[in-house]
Amino acid sequence: MSEQTKTDRVIIFDTTLRDGEQSPGISLDVGEKLEIAEQLARLGVDYIEAGFPIASQGDFEAVHAIA
Repeated sequence: MSEQTKTDRVIIFDTTLRDGEQSPGISLDVGEKLEIAEQLARLGVDYIEAGFPIASQGDFEAVHAIA
């Protein structure tokens, strides 16, 4: 087998923490967002869009904790 190159794999860019709360009735606290981020990292997700920190103090705190 040849060595894996950048073109040999799929890069995963996850927006769950930013777009997931756009669904009606969904609101995640800092701890829940941190848990999701930890699990995404454990799964090997390449990029995790942590949120939109300017939106609120809670989002700022969550993005800061995840970063």
